Amino acid sequence: MNKGKLFIFSAPSGSGKSTIVQWLMQEHPELRLYFSISCTSRAPRGTEQNGVEYFFLTPEEFREKIANNEFLEYEEVYQDRFYGTLKAQVERQLEAGQNVVFDVDVKGGINIKRFYGERALSIFIQPPSVEELRRRLVGRGTDTPEAIENRLAKAEYELTFAPQFDHIVVNDDLEQAKLEVLRLVNDFAG
Repeated sequence: MNKGKLFIFSAPSGSGKSTIVQWLMQEHPELRLYFSISCTSRAPRGTEQNGVEYFFLTPEEFREKIANNEFLEYEEVYQDRFYGTLKAQVERQLEAGQNVVFDVDVKGGINIKRFYGERALSIFIQPPSVEELRRRLVGRGTDTPEAIENRLAKAEYELTFAPQFDHIVVNDDLEQAKLEVLRLVNDFAG
């Protein structure tokens, strides 16, 4: 069986990345795309199961794995609230022939690409403009004006990292962006 490939997707919040990745995974099963299963130190929510949505670790277990250099990337979002991707888990998925998808923040995406090099394809989903991003975030109706301003400031910072990705797909037309991502993934998957 062929080893899987790695696909890294990053974008500022509101760029449409999750919409594009979900479409790719649901509408194109022939690509054998599977999310990398991350670790978190938060408690399971609702029907989440260990080893399905996440691997649930205590903050102490998480710190131990950090000390042992077991993560491709990780972040402490709040005190004792960690998220990260284990190298061994990704290798297990690749060995099983899965094409592993990472839906990660910009810095995580750059770190994973640095680790895997040519074995990974990194795609940055970019909004057409910061103003369009503002319109989308306001349109969602899920954030306060202050939260939107914080997201926009973060987005402007994240946009500066776009050139470090293999490809930049500008999502000014969702259907076109989906097709462009599909073409890039198909070409890389071989």
